Amino acid sequence: MKIVIAIDSLKGSLSSLQAGDAIREGIHNAMKDAEVFVRPLADGGEGTVEALTLGMGGQLQKVKVCGPLGKPVDAEYGILNDGKTAVMEMSAAAGITFLKDDELNPMHTTTFGVGEMILDAIRKGCRHFIMGIGGSATNDGGIGMLQALGYGMLDENGNQVSYGAIGLSKITKITDDTVTPLLKECDFKIACDVDNPLCGENGASAIYGPQKGATPSMIMQMDEWLKSYAALTQEKYEKADRLIPGTGAAGGLGFAFLSYTNATLESGINIVLRETKLEEYVKDADLVVTGEGRLDAQTVMGKAPIGVANIAKKYNKPVVAFSGVVTKDAVAVNEHGIDAFFPILRRVVTKDEAMDHAVARQNMVDTSEQVFRLIEAVR
Repeated sequence: MKIVIAIDSLKGSLSSLQAGDAIREGIHNAMKDAEVFVRPLADGGEGTVEALTLGMGGQLQKVKVCGPLGKPVDAEYGILNDGKTAVMEMSAAAGITFLKDDELNPMHTTTFGVGEMILDAIRKGCRHFIMGIGGSATNDGGIGMLQALGYGMLDENGNQVSYGAIGLSKITKITDDTVTPLLKECDFKIACDVDNPLCGENGASAIYGPQKGATPSMIMQMDEWLKSYAALTQEKYEKADRLIPGTGAAGGLGFAFLSYTNATLESGINIVLRETKLEEYVKDADLVVTGEGRLDAQTVMGKAPIGVANIAKKYNKPVVAFSGVVTKDAVAVNEHGIDAFFPILRRVVTKDEAMDHAVARQNMVDTSEQVFRLIEAVR
């Protein structure tokens, strides 16, 4: 029996590959001769770098870059085994988790470190980039990243504007004569699962500004500054369009990528499924296993397990899922390709106990073993 496992991480407990390996152990306890393949899975958010890099035989890289408040931070990204593809999460350099509550202020947080990560990968030979852009602390329209790449975001005196959204208010001229030449050879696949435009009532400032520390007056200011920045950008690059869905992602970083680089915005799970070539494994499988930390009604809204199930059903393969927690409304997944799902909790425990790595791993092994003993019994 050929079984393909592609399960998302159980955040705080098991990575995608750790969860997959635990399921594989359980399967082999029940089916000694089963042929089991574990493939990495992520949705473009937290955990994507580790899942894709380690799952595809790549190497993790560490580089010291400018953090969201301008202080150095150690950022991690991956280079896949082709030596040409980098996998990054913008949050590794400009994420909101770097900041304490009293440090949240999008007027001053910057994406400069994101550009430094990209430069580091370019110097190491990368020309293809998979970028996750969730979890940002910024609302600078991506100008920090662009400055790091060599773009001039210049004030009336010809100087680079300051970090953060406040810098947007000072831009009078945009130049590209000092951009790293190799950027022209690079392409960027941006994992973006939001459709917010850059500006307006559904834009970056209005929707995501408050969680980054913006007050109502800040939101109004930043929105106007982003409009002016977008207009200047469009004067220089005709393809720039602040109304494109997703340009408001990560405080306008989506706009920067689309306007200044060779980039496309796409669902994170679609990027991951394509890059891992999961379909090539699934089409010849007898059964597919997926899952995530919590299965609920939201799972059907484009999350990773449903992406796996969609591929499996293209080839009429049965799908089972394992999860740390399931809710009553998780039954919605049964209408979207997951034939049966199983919570792995074996007894009543505290949340901390359930999320303990060793406990979660053993629960996954034991639950998958029993499920596959049943499958073996009825074959």
